[in-house]
Amino acid sequence: MNKHRADLLFLAPLFLFVLLFVLVPVIGALINSLFRDVSFLPVKFTGLMNYIRLSGDSAFRKAVVFTLLFSAVSVFLEMAAGILTASVINEEFRMRGLIRGIVLIPWAIPNVIGARMWQFIYQFEYGVHNFFMKALFGMPENWLGSPAGAFSALVAADVWRTTPFVAIIILAGMQNLPTSIYDQAKVDGAGMIARFFRITLPALKPILLIALIFRTIDALRIFDVILVMTGGGPGGTTSSISLLGYKAFLQGDFGYGSAISVAIFLLAFVIAMVYLKAGRIKEEI
Repeated sequence: MNKHRADLLFLAPLFLFVLLFVLVPVIGALINSLFRDVSFLPVKFTGLMNYIRLSGDSAFRKAVVFTLLFSAVSVFLEMAAGILTASVINEEFRMRGLIRGIVLIPWAIPNVIGARMWQFIYQFEYGVHNFFMKALFGMPENWLGSPAGAFSALVAADVWRTTPFVAIIILAGMQNLPTSIYDQAKVDGAGMIARFFRITLPALKPILLIALIFRTIDALRIFDVILVMTGGGPGGTTSSISLLGYKAFLQGDFGYGSAISVAIFLLAFVIAMVYLKAGRIKEEI
């Protein structure tokens, strides 16, 4: 019993942090979403009217489709690139520490600065990307002015920024794998590819699942990169759910913006639960 109390005492700061900075904002947004809270009108309880309005909003449906597609593509590429990067920097070679530090640079750069840099890269007249396009194909491309081009530019910026995060999580998992398994596999004649698919990937399943959950939730909340690079354009084709909620708050429609925030939370929660159920993380741990 004393040990149980001691455990609770040590966990109390974490519980307090989660309560103040996670549960309270979520509950506050949920309550506010039940009201007509517009800056130029009196606050009025409207029940589920904001959610009914949300279900009929074509801009919201487009934002959901874009957010899910963006999350699926970017997270898949980040996981693949993260596994490859972690596998490389896990090997023994000269200046490995320096390379590991360089890999972390994109993650260390503030999101807005990184997004602005990628906006310059894809700029139509003097961007680096179009410099090579003109050199190779003789004509530039207005990447940020077309739906497909803007989508690919946003994915490239997000993959560049967050792959180091995935790589470091996977590398930490690789560092804890027993070397004796690999030594035995080498004795049995297993090559590098066979060792990777038959030993490394199965052993890293819990770590990969955690990285997948973190990155998916983060991708579903994508906001700053889109705001800086495209502003949701062209024609609203790159507007995410978070950007839509931001615009609602900017227009003073706080009740509707809160409903959008709750929708993001529920979407991320459901997807995380699906991951946990599919990955059977409890059994793996």
